[in-house]
Amino acid sequence: MRRILMLIALAALAVGCSKNKVKDVDKPAKLVSFPATLRTSHLWSASVGGTSVPLRLGLDVAVDDGRVFAAGHGGEVAAFDLKSGRVIWKARTKLPLAGGPGVATDLIAVGGTNGEVIALGAASGEVHWRVNVGSEVIAAPAVGANVIVVRAVDGRLHALAKSDGHELWQLQQTVPRLSLRGTSQPRLVGDLAICGYDNGRVVAANMGDGTSAWENLVSPPQGRSEIERLNDIDSTPQIAGNDVYVVGFQGKIAMLALDTGQIWWSHDLSSYRGMGIDDDQLYVSTGEGEVIALSRRNGSEVWRQKALAHRGLSGPVVSGDAVVVADYKGYVHWLDRKTGALAARASTSKNRITNQPVAAGDEVLVIDDRGHLNAFRSRPLK
Repeated sequence: MRRILMLIALAALAVGCSKNKVKDVDKPAKLVSFPATLRTSHLWSASVGGTSVPLRLGLDVAVDDGRVFAAGHGGEVAAFDLKSGRVIWKARTKLPLAGGPGVATDLIAVGGTNGEVIALGAASGEVHWRVNVGSEVIAAPAVGANVIVVRAVDGRLHALAKSDGHELWQLQQTVPRLSLRGTSQPRLVGDLAICGYDNGRVVAANMGDGTSAWENLVSPPQGRSEIERLNDIDSTPQIAGNDVYVVGFQGKIAMLALDTGQIWWSHDLSSYRGMGIDDDQLYVSTGEGEVIALSRRNGSEVWRQKALAHRGLSGPVVSGDAVVVADYKGYVHWLDRKTGALAARASTSKNRITNQPVAAGDEVLVIDDRGHLNAFRSRPLK
């Protein structure tokens, strides 16, 4: 209910502004022609039985050992061959799925709007177990060697035994009355589970017992109204070596120390999508539809691309020499990783693509909000 209220409040805020001004500011940028530097090829498409109405859920794509895993809100979970798109198996859970899949070698996990978490065998799709964590799961569970970590919308982080799903521990953070529709996917690294929260905090939990190894308020709330004070960290933390990178809505992007949570640098930036990362840079889609490249070392801006403003961009992913984002009309855009210049564009099903594309070798996979999956490959023009 609080998330529905948030949407109503945002709509009321927009109505309260000058109609002409809102129209001028928020109108999606028109797609214009440009000199392409990449040639894209559509490899295959598939579907996982979405709904007739597009839903912005945490139903993403996972890739492991030459297989692509995807799930639809109608309850279907499927595995496809990465190269050909051939269906390996399909399973029907008959549940309203909303988060996942998370995968690690032999097991995949998905979560639903009814709080159910289901583990399936990666080889056959056979259901191994199912448990209920008591609140919606709208981000992919993180699957480790012996544990599955699930973030629920009520602020609880649950650790479930990979063998049978029994709860090992839980850790809770306070959730503000008003927050965005979305949650951060946990990241597992070493003996830590790291997750962002709707209160602007990042928490690292000890995998052994669920105690807090550290937590830090990266993005303090600002402003008087609840809308102005929204500062969710909904995107998945990125981890590289001993560094953790996070970004929040109406907040900051920051680099933290993996072992202590100390903030090494932070800059004002607003994003509720995922981040892309390579050896030198971070890539972020802002709430206004700009794509920005930042130095990993100090957060300084390298380039900024505004040509896709207000097109409801997904988070970016690095693929070869390009950064790839998708938009509200089902277009996929390749940007030059060094300069940010538009390099290629491809169209899918015309449905919104909310979730971050996934790079797998020389392929990029996108799933739209109705459960349609498409695979592309890009090559430099000669």
